[in-house]
Order: sequence, then C-alpha cells, then structure tokens
Amino acid sequence: MLRIEKLSKSFGKKTLLQSISLQLKSGEVHGIVGENGAGKTTFFKCIAQLESHQGSVVFSDASQTPSIGFLETNPQFLSKMTGKEYLQLLCNARNINAVNFDDSNLFDLPLQQYASTYSTGMKKKLALTGILLQQNDIFILDEPFNGVDIQSNILIKEIIKKLQEKGKIILLSSHIFTTLQDTCDFLHYLKAGKIEKSVEKEKFPFIEELMKDAALHNKLQKFNIK
Repeated sequence: MLRIEKLSKSFGKKTLLQSISLQLKSGEVHGIVGENGAGKTTFFKCIAQLESHQGSVVFSDASQTPSIGFLETNPQFLSKMTGKEYLQLLCNARNINAVNFDDSNLFDLPLQQYASTYSTGMKKKLALTGILLQQNDIFILDEPFNGVDIQSNILIKEIIKKLQEKGKIILLSSHIFTTLQDTCDFLHYLKAGKIEKSVEKEKFPFIEELMKDAALHNKLQKFNIK
C-alpha cells in the first residue's frame, strides 16, 4: 500500500496542492482528473520524489524502498542517444541485465534511431517501455494515452491490466474520460489543488458530470455562442 498523507506543495506564496491524503493498494488503478492547472502533474512529481513537498508519501512495507516509474506527459531525450541506448540506460539504473530489447520492443519502435528524432507519440511509447523494463513497484502515468495512436492506446490499456494483475500500484491521469472508465478502479477529482471528490467505478459518471459543469456550462453561458 502507498499512503499519501496531507501532501501539500507551494511555490512562494502560491499554494498548488492542499493537504491531499490518499491510500493506494497493490493491484489498484487510480485515476486523477481535473482541469489544466489543477495540479495533477505537480502531484505526480511529488509522489515520484521529483519535487519537494510537505506531508508524507509512505510505502507500507518499511523494509523495502519502492521503485517508481514515472511517465511524463512529454518525455525528453538526449540528442545523440538511440532508443536502444535509452532503454539500456534505464535498465542499468535498476541493475537489470541481459535484456533482449528486440523482444521487448512492444511498440515496434526504431530503436537504432536517435530518440530525440521520434514523434511525440513514439517518445511516449519509448519512455513507457523503459519504465516497464525496470520492473517498478509503482507506476505513475501522466497522460499515457495523449498523442498516441489508437492501436497503441489499446495496447497501453492491456499493459495497465497486466500491471494490475501483477499487484502493481498504478496512478494515472487522462483527459479522455473513456480511457479512465476502461482502466481505473477509482477516480479522484482534483480541483484547485484539493481532492474535491473520490469515487469507485460505478460512480464515475458523477465525476464526469462534475467536470462538465465546471468546464462547460458556466463558460458557454458567458461566451454566448451565436
């Protein structure tokens, strides 16, 4: 289990996250939704220990330091590193040896090509392949479906199911609500740095309606389309 307790984050006088508490159990898929600027990416970076924060992020097994795989929305790569070299680098970081990268090339990527020349979708698929090869305990996926072709979206959904079966902890975000319905067990609505509502799968439509009200109704009325 991963326990997030009273996690807060501020930049100067601006508060981005306010006392967020969640419990994520092994084999569960949790989705974080909210408008742009709600704090989703900052929240993910705090959990992945890429940002300092107040509050605590604790893995229940105190004898084990969990390995975390973080998929960024827009992964970046060194200019003279091939896809294969990038995957080798990530495996080296976890002391994982003797990997057959051709057999592990789930998305049929041109691994001998410089990763910096990949399209946006290819970069995301390479980064996802890398954290999968690392055999992480926790997977934080920031917009894994965005910018990726339909066939790869289907494959990513199946990957998430396999990770769930292996007892991994999965936390993801998406602006495509159907992908959340297909993959998540729980949804958490993040608004202005706070968890406004958390629901189980059967109540996902309630969160969708909340987001529609926040993002559409008032704004469309003010715009007054003619």
